[in-house]
Amino acid sequence: MRGGLNRLVVLVATLALWEGYVRAAGVSPLLLPAPSRVLLGFGEYIRSGSLLRYTLQTLQMVLAGMAIGALAAFALTALATVSRWGRDLLLTLTTILNPLPAIALLPVALIWLGIGPRSLLFVIANSVVWAMALNMHTGFETVPLTWKRAGQNLGLEGWGLIRHIYLPAALPYILTGLKIAWSFGWRTAIAAELVFGASGQAGGLGWMINVERYNLNTTGVFCGLVAIIALGLLAEALFEALERRTIRRWGMSAG
Repeated sequence: MRGGLNRLVVLVATLALWEGYVRAAGVSPLLLPAPSRVLLGFGEYIRSGSLLRYTLQTLQMVLAGMAIGALAAFALTALATVSRWGRDLLLTLTTILNPLPAIALLPVALIWLGIGPRSLLFVIANSVVWAMALNMHTGFETVPLTWKRAGQNLGLEGWGLIRHIYLPAALPYILTGLKIAWSFGWRTAIAAELVFGASGQAGGLGWMINVERYNLNTTGVFCGLVAIIALGLLAEALFEALERRTIRRWGMSAG
């Protein structure tokens, strides 16, 4: 509680110093808008409904990309669990592709898929699949042998063993993978929108920032940044609440 209060005090003090400096030095809003100006602009974006449209567009792409990446990660991990060559395939792919920034694949995606939502989904899915696969695979590898034997004694094998033994036991690692994947996917989506703009007919928060930068609306740029930060903090709080209600409540941990 006290830590949260201290962070709030630091935030308020920083904003006050920022506001005071801009007003005292007469800094042009084109270079650095005051927090009060950003707040007013943020309210206008909310009232007009444009901020909601931009936010929903980005969230839609991120969640869709995460869903694709999660399915691919699960398929690779399940294959690695039931066969040696599947394990070699997973480890080889993650070794090669995990260090590669997903945004670096954007030119390839544009060549293969063209400018549009498919290219954005491609890079987002690539940004999340390897982190999720690595965490899920680690979780599966740490399942106690006695649990596996118990499942086999109950007649479980293949998909049944994965569903009833591996997935519940690996839940802490899966949640950690989802948390990491969200941060990777979110940053990749914003970066991709900044690079090539709207994903189809509608643009997201990155596209909004790029448009406002082009229009020399620095206040609008800061409004977009505030929205990105706020959504990131909200996602962090949601994952924290999910962990409290599941792995912490059940006495599980990823270590």
